[in-house]
Amino acid sequence: MPTFTAQDVATRLEGTITGDSSLKLTGFAPADSARPGDLTFAENDAYFTRADVSQASAILVAEDFRSNTGKTLIRVANARVAFAQVLPLFFPEPVFPCGHHPTAVIAGSAQVDPTAHVGPHCVVGERVRLGPGVVLMGGNHLGDDCVVGEQCRLFPNVVLYARTALGRRVRIHAGSIIGSDGFGYVLDQGQHRKVPQVGQVIIHDDVEIGANVTIDRAALGATVVGRGTKIDNLVQIAHNVTIGEHSIVVAQVGIAGSTKVGNFVTIAGQAGLAGHLRIGDRVVLAAQSGVMHHIPEGQKWMGSPAQPDRVTKRQLLALEKLPELLRRVAELERHHRDNN
Repeated sequence: MPTFTAQDVATRLEGTITGDSSLKLTGFAPADSARPGDLTFAENDAYFTRADVSQASAILVAEDFRSNTGKTLIRVANARVAFAQVLPLFFPEPVFPCGHHPTAVIAGSAQVDPTAHVGPHCVVGERVRLGPGVVLMGGNHLGDDCVVGEQCRLFPNVVLYARTALGRRVRIHAGSIIGSDGFGYVLDQGQHRKVPQVGQVIIHDDVEIGANVTIDRAALGATVVGRGTKIDNLVQIAHNVTIGEHSIVVAQVGIAGSTKVGNFVTIAGQAGLAGHLRIGDRVVLAAQSGVMHHIPEGQKWMGSPAQPDRVTKRQLLALEKLPELLRRVAELERHHRDNN
């Protein structure tokens, strides 16, 4: 693991130091498992109290904390943001060599940048384009006419169906499948006739897609994920869905076909969205919400069926009182019978 001085870290984070600026830092760890030489971080009083009595040598802080144990403090504007910025210093990502593994199968018409890495057992189809710094870790299958922008990273066993287009710096984790057929059928003389899915999937810059995600290609046109959006594991995004920029889609969410999700939307775990909906910018959907209506921008909805959060909360409070109300009704009925 690389070694840095406290001043190196502070300079990287545009922070200031209270204590020994020449202190050598060899790792980063949470307070309860930190050892001498480690940097830890604290974003509130409780975290700082634990960090200050830990074995860590330095603490990353945002507030005007003072160490009672003489630890070096690296002061920054936002401790959690700084935490995300400093981790790559101590835990750099692996570097993959340029070129391709002998077991990779690359079509003659594919355009592979010399700086790309194509790992073992990858298949790169006809007319595929791989940009500078692309990494295919292994077992990846890229169908014909896929485009993969610079610095994209595909973890093992990711599959891109034909004509899938990735922007720059897209990360797709193991087992995800991008561009499989949308679930489109029409009832014809008592049988479900398949509607051919001839569109594509377009993933814009700086999107991260978790493990075992499926994003279906459009019937016509494109299924689109906007710039900077982050998608957790085990999410299903159906054909012709559009997700805007910088949205968060948490694990086990399902979005049905042709729904349009705005920018900076948060969809919490296990929420389900019906098809052909319009979800406005900066909407927040609580976990396990069942969404069946359009939602204007800026609103918070929860429940199944989902409603504005204040409405659902009032209903939940009323349900808590239901047993007592039922008991009182039963008593009134008994009293009525006894007096008649």
